[in-house]
Amino acid sequence: MKTQYFKEYSPALGKEMECKVYGHAGKPVLFIPCQDGRFFDFENYKMAEVWSPWIESGQVMVFAVDTIDKETWSDKWGNAEWRIRRHEQWISYITSEIVPAAREMAKEANGRDDDPGLLVFGCSLGATHAANLFYRFPELFDGLMALSGIYTSEYGFGTYMDDLVYLNSPVHYLANLPADHPYIPLYNRARSVICVGQGPWEMPETTRQMAQILNSKGIHTWVDFWGYDCAHDWPWWYKQVVYYLPWLLGQR
Repeated sequence: MKTQYFKEYSPALGKEMECKVYGHAGKPVLFIPCQDGRFFDFENYKMAEVWSPWIESGQVMVFAVDTIDKETWSDKWGNAEWRIRRHEQWISYITSEIVPAAREMAKEANGRDDDPGLLVFGCSLGATHAANLFYRFPELFDGLMALSGIYTSEYGFGTYMDDLVYLNSPVHYLANLPADHPYIPLYNRARSVICVGQGPWEMPETTRQMAQILNSKGIHTWVDFWGYDCAHDWPWWYKQVVYYLPWLLGQR
């Protein structure tokens, strides 16, 4: 498996950020690690092995990035206004730095100039961030796989709410989306999956809220609930990737 490591200064964040790319060709996939995780978790937690059939066959290139959760969502005793503004800088880092770079790398690797699209994938808080990126920026992302996420800002910011917190809380902003909003056709041209188990450590309540909201708006995300044996843990996320990825790539 071809890999490339990058460490570059991010103007949006004002510090160096690390990233690792897996694969030699294919559709670009953005991997968001779990809470407080790092880019190398994709490899260290064996997710790269799960994705390897699609990576090594040139169907996908996975871009594993860092979050700054310890400064933002996880620092629950910190100043909420500062934390959400810092998180918004990370959003800018992803959308204005990582996304264009991933698309250009994929175009070059594929030897084609057409838009390769971009699938965003995460588990746990990584799924929270992935879903938020997909629903906020449907012009940038044409695929979503969100496993075991929580889709309200209350997880990181409690009762605090301002305009930026609202923009990072899908349960809130999607509920207020007008029926004729131009984003809805963009969501529906994509393939998107939100999945949660109902077993140990899972928190399916906001996924149920998402299912109701998406259905009421005519947004065609596949919202799936696995059984009471399905835990909030890597072995189950491996199974879910194998189950959903062929559909997301249009293979079934």
